[in-house]
Amino acid sequence: MKSRIPSFENLILFQDDDYLVVNKPPFLSSLEDRQDTTNLLQMARSFLPGAQLCHRLDKDTSGALIIAKHPEAYRSMAIHFEKRRTVKQYHTIVEGIHDLREMKISAPILNVKGSKARIDYKNGKPSLTIFDSLKAYRKHTLVRCQPVTGRMHQIRIHLLSIDAPIVGDLNYGGSPFFLSTIKRNYQLGKFEVERPLINRLALHARTLIFPLMNLSIMNVEAPYPKDFEILLKQLEKNT
Repeated sequence: MKSRIPSFENLILFQDDDYLVVNKPPFLSSLEDRQDTTNLLQMARSFLPGAQLCHRLDKDTSGALIIAKHPEAYRSMAIHFEKRRTVKQYHTIVEGIHDLREMKISAPILNVKGSKARIDYKNGKPSLTIFDSLKAYRKHTLVRCQPVTGRMHQIRIHLLSIDAPIVGDLNYGGSPFFLSTIKRNYQLGKFEVERPLINRLALHARTLIFPLMNLSIMNVEAPYPKDFEILLKQLEKNT
């Protein structure tokens, strides 16, 4: 079940005269979505009419996102992104045990029909992601992901390419996460049906490092949302 979306003010992690950084909840679209009446840009413009998103996150992905307060700030951040002066780091939980130490994956990615993409060495666009394992559990690994390029579903596709699909990512090889898969002697009630512990892919935009208008460097970390935090606690408890 989708959680209630907090007020925009409660999403703010940082702000100055030029930028806001918010912690986008899962299940909230960055831009207009035909299926939902509420999106992050709409919420931002209700708070500040001239607000503009400097980048976006997929609907089911949570985490840190930069919003410009005025056109000059937006143009400046667009240049920083183009020149790769910003750093985005995601945390994700993947299936299996993986010892990744600054592993660089550069498989080219091609957008295909609809909202999917795939690795294509002939027609794909250059893509680079850096992965580091943060902690291994009994059957899963917490991984930090740093996309250097920004292709659609890049992290998800690159992880699948090394047989490390993201928990709950049904479009790219992942499976739903059931507590029974890690908890010993797990039992359901007679008429109960087990539900996944997280109802989305376990991907969170954890850290943003970027230049402000005065060129000082800002580092913002987004706390985990409740579903991601619960999943991690269960992994810790049942390791």
